[in-house]
Amino acid sequence: MESGPAIFAGAVFALFGAGLLLWTVARVLHRAPVAHGVRPAASITLATLSGVLFLALGVWCFGRI
Repeated sequence: MESGPAIFAGAVFALFGAGLLLWTVARVLHRAPVAHGVRPAASITLATLSGVLFLALGVWCFGRI
């Protein structure tokens, strides 16, 4: 019963991280801005690091099961 919240949190973090990484890659490949009003290098870096962080957090939650 205690593993239910860990499974839910892991799934949410992993899906959000993977989605953010896929969205960032799609925007970069289409040469579209990742964030409006921000330098492209900074927005790509921040979005990629955030996606990797959330994906790693999801893996960590699954590892706690």
